[in-house]
Amino acid sequence: MTDQHSPSHETRLIRAQTALDGLSVGDAFGQLFFDPSVWMHYLPTRSTPETPWRWTDDTEMAISIMSVLRDHKHIDRDVLAARFAERYDADSHRGYGAGAHDLLRAILSGESWQDASRNLFRGTGSFGNGGAMRVAPIGAYFADDYESVVEQADRSAEVTHAHPEGRAGAIAIAVATAWACRRQAGMIDAPPRDLILTAIRHTPESAVRDGLHRAMKVSLDETSLNAAEELGDGSRIIAQDTVPFCVWAAAANIDDFKTAMWATISVGGDIDTNAAIVGGIIASSVGPNGIPTDWLRRRGSLC
Repeated sequence: MTDQHSPSHETRLIRAQTALDGLSVGDAFGQLFFDPSVWMHYLPTRSTPETPWRWTDDTEMAISIMSVLRDHKHIDRDVLAARFAERYDADSHRGYGAGAHDLLRAILSGESWQDASRNLFRGTGSFGNGGAMRVAPIGAYFADDYESVVEQADRSAEVTHAHPEGRAGAIAIAVATAWACRRQAGMIDAPPRDLILTAIRHTPESAVRDGLHRAMKVSLDETSLNAAEELGDGSRIIAQDTVPFCVWAAAANIDDFKTAMWATISVGGDIDTNAAIVGGIIASSVGPNGIPTDWLRRRGSLC
């Protein structure tokens, strides 16, 4: 990563920003569909809601990751924990889960992120899908080196997810995003199923990895609903119930952002997080021009 042929910091940031845009648009789009009236009105016709789209904690935390990459060129966990807490303190009403509220309040009160993360869930640490939902910018930034993707994704997840499953979920999604970036750059000439296989190769042994193996057995021509029945839809808000389906959904819809979003939200579950994860991967595959401009406008500016 240090030789003369490595991309510049600015080039990496452009890739990371594209992933963040896809993630945040997916997040903001997906959260609309928790409203049953929106679900019933818009999903059958796949017409786009006109109301302003408000992003959630998925995007809030990804913005912090982006800022750390911009300022430090790697994941400094102390800085990242502080920025998570600062953004939470500024706006805690973005759909944070109960564990995240507890952890971020503990950090704000002066507890170390190490202790706060380990103490969650009676000392087991979190294996939720929060590490995966926000990690796409890391996969894009370090896309040229899978080893760095794995290392930096793990570091980013550890701040809030001490449990190995939560960290494995973040690694799998970061690797999938890196694969998508490589494909967009013409570095990969492989069928979409290779995205799943690459994630398996780099994800540590875990229930998440077992789920990715199951995803390899699901045809990419299968319906999203049937795939989710086999792989999970995020309803349990844990990495092993979220990541396998999201990686499958990205592989199955790798060339079309809109199609990927509609296919992802159609299964229900943790709708905004599923759409955020898939959105970050797909945006990295189709590039910034592949994200619909009207969807970006409805999401609004990131701050």
